[in-house]
Amino acid sequence: MRVWRLTLRWRVAAAFGLGSLLLTGVLAAVTWNLATGYMLGQREASATRQAEVNVRLVDRSLRSGDAGLEDLLTGLTTGSESSVLLRREQGWLTSGRQIDPEVLPRPLLDLAERGIPARQRLRVERVPVVAVALPVTADGGVYVELFPLSELDRTFRFLSIVLATGVAASGVLGLSLGAWAGRRALRPLTELTAAASRIAGGDLRTRLPDRDDPDLAPLASAFNDTAAALEARVRRDARFASDVSHELRSPLTTMANAAAVLRHRQGELRGTAGRALELLLSEVDRFQATVVDLLEISRDDQQPGDDEGEAVDLGELVRNVVEPRPGAHPELELVAPAPVVQGDRRRLDRAVANLLENADKYGGGAVRVAVLRRGAHARIEVDDAGPGVPEELREQVFERFTRGALAGSRGGGAGSGLGLALVAQHVHRHGGTVRVEDRPGGGAWFVIELPEAER
Repeated sequence: MRVWRLTLRWRVAAAFGLGSLLLTGVLAAVTWNLATGYMLGQREASATRQAEVNVRLVDRSLRSGDAGLEDLLTGLTTGSESSVLLRREQGWLTSGRQIDPEVLPRPLLDLAERGIPARQRLRVERVPVVAVALPVTADGGVYVELFPLSELDRTFRFLSIVLATGVAASGVLGLSLGAWAGRRALRPLTELTAAASRIAGGDLRTRLPDRDDPDLAPLASAFNDTAAALEARVRRDARFASDVSHELRSPLTTMANAAAVLRHRQGELRGTAGRALELLLSEVDRFQATVVDLLEISRDDQQPGDDEGEAVDLGELVRNVVEPRPGAHPELELVAPAPVVQGDRRRLDRAVANLLENADKYGGGAVRVAVLRRGAHARIEVDDAGPGVPEELREQVFERFTRGALAGSRGGGAGSGLGLALVAQHVHRHGGTVRVEDRPGGGAWFVIELPEAER
């Protein structure tokens, strides 16, 4: 089972985003703790000071008598959500927002009864408050004042939304910055990959641009040196093959002429001599075809592949290749209007002819040749009546000098192993692809796809 992984670019982006998220998250947490702690501390200190002032007023009022005590307690309330409670021997007196004294924490009241000022944050009937409990020295009572924290609670909620939004925005910004930085940082790697792909596709003149960056300059220089050495090696090998092929043409011509003379006298030879002559003639023919193919391949290897060529009507080209061939003709399927490609007519002609010869040698002959259009590509299809090509050999058959089990399983003839290699070379030179698959009903199905030219 294949494990899905992020690409390097997105790992860089994720690292930036996560780092930004963690940094701003820590800063937000510190800001929250400092801000809320400071504001709560200030509010509690203010409430305590206010309660101390108020309890002195209550104590003075109790010492001078109970007259006006309720009016005093009413005047001490600071808002609709604040409450003032005074416990005396007669019971509780309340002012402001009416609450049940039983909701007050017992430990808070116990501390005030023992003469110890106390305060506590709590919720009373769903309203956050600071409860300050102070002893009343005049009659041993307890003074309790509840200061609402609703405004402060709304401020905290607003601050939390701002900080959370800031952290999220920072994470998104960090991810975007990481994606941008990753794209720019990996651009040289992308260019290197593209250049290596072009070289693998046969464009040996591909080079990387010179770099001023001291970290990238050695990479570009090493790649260009390697590409230049590879190009020189391929050109040298192609020249060698071309020189050998040219040197072989003279003796091969002599051998072919002598073979032609012997072929006319073949009926005079019997027995072992006749069989030896038949074998010699077939090997001379094969040798001659191999040398011609070698010359074609070496010439293509040495020549640049950027010539524009001409507009080629594929329907006309295929018809001109199929109709002159001896024997039964395959079924022709030509789309109208026929697609036109830009390229070298001779090379395309040779590619189609080689596919037909391959079908004759190994596939019992071609049964169908089609010129079709698929999107922006033109297609040439050649079907044969043979046993097909095993799946493990479908890439190898387009390599040079590859026959192996394929030749032995698809007919008695033995080719040079260069015919399909020439097809692949000519097709790739035109920016196309060639492949082989199984034909429905049996046989091989060769498909050439070429970019269609604009009319």
